Amino acid sequence: MAIRVLIVDDEPLILKGLRFSLEQDGYQVQEAMDGETALMLAQSGQFDIVLLDVMLPKMSGMDVLRGIRENSQLPVIMLTAKGDDMDKILGLEYGADDYMVKPFNILEVKARIRSVLRRLGQQNTAASSKITIRDLEIDLFSRSVVRSGVEIALTSKEFDLLHVLMENPGRVFDRKALMDMLNAKDRADDVMGKHDLRTVDVYIRRLREKVEKNPANPEYIMTRWGVGYYFANK
Repeated sequence: MAIRVLIVDDEPLILKGLRFSLEQDGYQVQEAMDGETALMLAQSGQFDIVLLDVMLPKMSGMDVLRGIRENSQLPVIMLTAKGDDMDKILGLEYGADDYMVKPFNILEVKARIRSVLRRLGQQNTAASSKITIRDLEIDLFSRSVVRSGVEIALTSKEFDLLHVLMENPGRVFDRKALMDMLNAKDRADDVMGKHDLRTVDVYIRRLREKVEKNPANPEYIMTRWGVGYYFANK
């Protein structure tokens, strides 16, 4: 399976160069140019590693890193134009796995990616691929869902939606955020506007019909009226 990389930088030339070089080596690449989009995509569970610039619009790279580390050990390599040791210290304190200062050699970037993934891969176990809340469990490796010992068949989009919600129990996602996450695998650029946001309601309804014991009275996938949807952790 191809390694999925999220590159976060507000400099188009850097994005273009990194994307081209990584895709030449068989990586799957998604881009983000601001901190808010980066955090949303990083929390979608669709990536194996993040290359994260420190200086970003809307939300700094450090704040993005802290947001990721609230509920995920997704590998993160920080990128910055600064040579300031304090930035490096803060990045590592916040949980960065590695740190590179611009300008960097693309061959070194690839070597750092391989090194981080190899190091973390040695620490991972099959159990780390599973999320269990009450009697519902999803396995990210096999992309399977089990409720009370019975496997539930989901489409790819339904699984991705459930994964996002279960990975962030209690967090309310609005429709646009969920649609962006669902589209992240399929788009090279922003396709919002081509989809009615009510499509998310259809996905939620179908997902409830499969995972809830009583879809009319859900206990897992809840609605915050006027806001969006969340996964109840109790």
